[in-house]
Amino acid sequence: MEIRGVWLTTTDSQVLRSRQNIAEAMDFLATTGFNVVFPVVWNQAVTLYPSQTMRQTFGLEIDPLSVGRDPLLEVVTEARRVGLKVIPWFEYGFASSYNLNGGLLLQQKPEWAARDSQGNLLKKNGFEWLNALNPDVQAFLMNLVLEVVNNYDVDGIQGDDRFPALPCEGGYDADTIARYRQEFHRQPPLNPKDRHWLQWRADILTTFWARLYQQVKAVNPNLLVSIAPNIHDWAFREYLQDTPTWLNQGIVDIIHPQIYRRDFPSYRAIANKLVKEQFTAATLPKLAPGILLKLGTYCISPQYLVQTIEYNRQIGIKGEVCFFYEGLRENNHTLARVLQNHLYAKSAAFPTCSDLTGMA
Repeated sequence: MEIRGVWLTTTDSQVLRSRQNIAEAMDFLATTGFNVVFPVVWNQAVTLYPSQTMRQTFGLEIDPLSVGRDPLLEVVTEARRVGLKVIPWFEYGFASSYNLNGGLLLQQKPEWAARDSQGNLLKKNGFEWLNALNPDVQAFLMNLVLEVVNNYDVDGIQGDDRFPALPCEGGYDADTIARYRQEFHRQPPLNPKDRHWLQWRADILTTFWARLYQQVKAVNPNLLVSIAPNIHDWAFREYLQDTPTWLNQGIVDIIHPQIYRRDFPSYRAIANKLVKEQFTAATLPKLAPGILLKLGTYCISPQYLVQTIEYNRQIGIKGEVCFFYEGLRENNHTLARVLQNHLYAKSAAFPTCSDLTGMA
């Protein structure tokens, strides 16, 4: 039993742009030995399925390049045909836009903007942010998730380094300041990395995620809630992602820390730390790290990929998720062939909810 996953993107990839591409990709992945796909369904302020939530809130039902289609339904149908699991990925999470000054979402709902200590629209690494601490923003994302689990035959849903997350520089909007003052009778610290201030905001995100977890399970207790955060505790300090608390509270079924390192010793050091310091015998089955296959001009070497997966198994990690699909097709499918002929040569069942949570 192993988690053998791959992310399907719309960035630098045409895989979701036609039914034919999707069908061909599912055949390819099943043959290679994968057992689960994570297709993007929310990025750049659009959905990859017809969304009533988006239509009612922003007047835009689906990604303009997908009008007349339902890419998520096509993925589900083609994946089922070849026995692959499907866990839709809400890639943008609480991000509003990338270098677009908030884009469509904040043009229509400026009151949803996250603010830094200067009162400016919150921006970090090119991404502009919705206020993840705002109940209306949280309800909007919750509705996107719930319409997917209610309307599609999926195996779960996935958050990531933006869901649930907020750059630590955020939280200085009027509502959040008022909420903090009401509780502590003082202004929030101007130092965004003040430990208490970090924890207070992280706890709001954890509470939201716990509610989302419960609502997804209410639709179907067998649905998996998966998340691909950044690595703790950098993710806590920079993006208010409190992974240890999520694991302690049991509000995540599978977790894919993004160990996106470009050399094996760096990967090994982080994997060791995760296994020794952050996971227990009870939570280790949930761990399937993210491995970087390709980004821009970078492509992992076959040797490094083999070392990584072999090392995962050696230290008790039963799975990984590869970022991203196109890396498998590079150089005449070199990486896919390495997996198919070696590491993934024997098929592996995807774990069930009870396998991951230790509950019958």
